[in-house]
Formats: sequence, C-alpha cells, structure tokens
Amino acid sequence: MHSARYGYLLAGLLLCAPLQALADWQQTETEARGQTVWFNAWGGDPAVNRYLDWVSGEVKQAYGVNLKVVHIADAADAVKRIRTEARAGRSRGGSVDLLWVNGENFRALKQNNLLLTGWAEQLPNWRYVDTRLPVREDFSVPTDGAESPWGTARLTFIARRRQTPQPPQDPQALLAYAAAHPGSVTYPRPPDFTATAFLEQLLLNLTREPGALGQAPQAGSFSRVTAPLWDYLDKLHPLLWRQGRDFPASPAKMDSMLTAGTLRLSLSFNPLHAVQKAASGDLPADSYGFGFREGMIGNVHFVTIPANARAAAGARVVANFLLSPEAQRRKADPAAWGDPTVLDRRRVPSGWPQAAADESVPTLAEPHAAWVDALEQEWLRRYGSR
Repeated sequence: MHSARYGYLLAGLLLCAPLQALADWQQTETEARGQTVWFNAWGGDPAVNRYLDWVSGEVKQAYGVNLKVVHIADAADAVKRIRTEARAGRSRGGSVDLLWVNGENFRALKQNNLLLTGWAEQLPNWRYVDTRLPVREDFSVPTDGAESPWGTARLTFIARRRQTPQPPQDPQALLAYAAAHPGSVTYPRPPDFTATAFLEQLLLNLTREPGALGQAPQAGSFSRVTAPLWDYLDKLHPLLWRQGRDFPASPAKMDSMLTAGTLRLSLSFNPLHAVQKAASGDLPADSYGFGFREGMIGNVHFVTIPANARAAAGARVVANFLLSPEAQRRKADPAAWGDPTVLDRRRVPSGWPQAAADESVPTLAEPHAAWVDALEQEWLRRYGSR
C-alpha cells in the first residue's frame, strides 16, 4: 500500500512540479530516512493521541522516519525550551524538531528568528491546500512559509438536544439562557486556550470598535475597546456555575460536567467535537455543536520547525505527510479524530466524505495575537483572585 502511495506521489510530482523541485524533495526524503523527529504536540485528547500514534506508524513504514510524539499541555512550554536553547547558543541539535503551535507562540518564535522559513509551500502536498483559508497568516502574523497548516478550528458550543433544543444565537441570548438556568453555564479558566478564545469571541461581538482587534492592543484605547466585554462578564458571572467564583480547568472538564448533568453547555475549538465525542461515548448521544448566528472565531492550526532542529528534513517529511489526502481524510473522520481538513475538496481524489460540521456558522477571523496576553492579564486582574 505504501509503495503504491509513494508511486502516486512521484507521478503527481512529475506532472505538477519542476524537475529540480522533485530532485530537491527526493534529497529531503533521503536525508530524512533514519532520522528521529521529536514532535511536541498538545496531548490533552485521547483521539488526537491515537491519531498521532497512527501517523508515527505510517511515516516509519513509508519513509523510515522515527516519529517521537512529546505530549505537552501547552505549546508555551516548548517555546520556552527553544528560547532557552537559543540563549545558550545551541544553534544546532535542538530538542524540538516539529511543534504544533498556536498563533501567540508562533509570533514569539518568529519575532526572535527562531524558526525555519520558506519551506512550507515547497512541500509536495501543498498543492492540495485550500488557499482560500488563512494559511498564509496566523493571528494576523504572516507565516512566510515558516508554518505548514494541518487542520482548521472554530470555537463551538456543545449542548444536548433534550435539554437545549433551541440554542442561544448571540451573547445576549446566552446571558438570558444563563439566567434561565443559573449555575449550569460556565467557561474554562483563562489562560486555557479555549477560555481565551471565548473572551475574544465575546469581545468581537460586543465591542463598538471591531477594527481595533486587527492590530495589537493600544494602551490608550484598550479600556475603551474592551469595556463592553467586562460589563457583559460582570452580568454573566453571578449566573454561572459557582457564581463565577470558580471555573473548570479545561474544556475536557466541562465535557464531563455536561455528561454528568452539572452543566448544560460545554465549549470546544473543534466544530466536530460533539460528533466525535458522541460517537466514542465520551459525550451523550444527543450532544451537538452550535455557534452564534453572526459567526464564531476560528483559525487554521499549524506545525512549525525550529531553526535549530536536529532533524529538519524528517520534520518536513512528517509535515508533508500530515497534508496528504490519506492523513487529512482520516483526521477529519469523527471516528478517528474529527478535525476538519485544510485541503481543497476540489483538488483531492474522488470519494472525499462530506463535511460533518455545521457549515452554516460563519468563521470569523481571530484578533491579533497580542490580544491573547492582554485579555488574559486583564481577566486575571479583575476576576482571578475571587
């Protein structure tokens, strides 16, 4: 099976790519064979971990790359390690070869010139990528070929049909829902990634100056731009689980509270989360995802290669495999992971399954990456000590 897939790849390259690009990629694969790639990836979901175990087996058999997945709780931990190595003068032989990174951490690495650039669009499987998606910027920061996309995401509420046949469609409806069901609504505690995304979502919906969110927050306007958010949270918090004096540590904890009946809503940054978790039995069978009528913030998630990576060739081979139709199709299957594809369905082989996520919910661009830290710090100042 693997030799046939490899032959298919080479045939496609001969038709679609210059001979020099083909020779360069063959050299990359030759260099990668036998390398060990240390892939630092979020390990907070068993479905994600199982998928990456499958990827490890595939790249070993097809390309001779030994993929070692380092399960991390927060990409910021890996970023600190990369920066520490750079300060120590470790320009080669770094401990991280491939990193699943979010926009905030990508910005920090890119600003400090700690990433390889210009490689992502040279991957053979880039030809399948849907370039209508924001694959050339991450939280408003140009990627400059330093990141390869491998999935899409959108903030999504999770509810149960039996409890919530008509979900709230905007922030004011959510406030009314919380008032009608006091103690059964909440969100994770920042700086959890999904919690901060929830704050950004509300800010995007509520601020009277949405244009300010496309650039880094300004000291002179931050209070004015964010005032509607804090006014809203001041009204919402007394209605929340434990009156907003405590918050679940993670979306996974919210899922378990939804299953137990403690909560009526959970949160995810994957629009297929409810389908996948209901199929696996981790959420009730009548669970479903929904979003606000005007849209929910979303993004593309990427992998990146540190400038001091020990196995840069192997990392590129793994990133290319993650973009293959085979890997993307499996990843999008709710029975495997349920993470939506970054590929253009018009370019992939026939027989690609239809999307399982609700595509009627528009995807809104996230604010500039600098808003993450600014919102988290202000939230902690206002609510963190309660």
